[in-house]
Amino acid sequence: MSECRIRAASDEGIHLLQLEGDVRLTMCTALDEYCDRIFNDPAFVSVTIDVTKASGLDSTVLGMLAKLAIRAVERFGFKPALYSVNAGIDRLLATMGFAQLFDLRSGSCESAIETAELPAGAATEHGIRKNVIEAHRTLMAMSQDNKAAFEALVKTLESS
Repeated sequence: MSECRIRAASDEGIHLLQLEGDVRLTMCTALDEYCDRIFNDPAFVSVTIDVTKASGLDSTVLGMLAKLAIRAVERFGFKPALYSVNAGIDRLLATMGFAQLFDLRSGSCESAIETAELPAGAATEHGIRKNVIEAHRTLMAMSQDNKAAFEALVKTLESS
């Protein structure tokens, strides 16, 4: 499953994001725009992330998911649920410190909400660089290990 796709749905303020395939920064504009929409939804109740069909998540996507969780905790006082069935992704989430931001759950995400694919959306080089920097700054703030792993990348992107 190499094709990447993000599917989303909402019903009465309950939001669901499903990440499928090898999800990379090419989907970050769509993910960022959708996150802004859900947090501007006056009926917002919750958001659940389903990565059970994902084969990979790059660090930019992880940073954007972390940003989403931080916003949920700060504004609404809850950790979003994140479902995974992939041992490799589970290790990645643990290494990055996602247990502090998400209610990590093993197993399938059962939902009756019908999802629709988010279009990748047009992105400028400046917009992509901004998203990459912001996502990695979010990851860096989560732990010293993350800071050590991404500090050089962020400095390079900021200076270019």
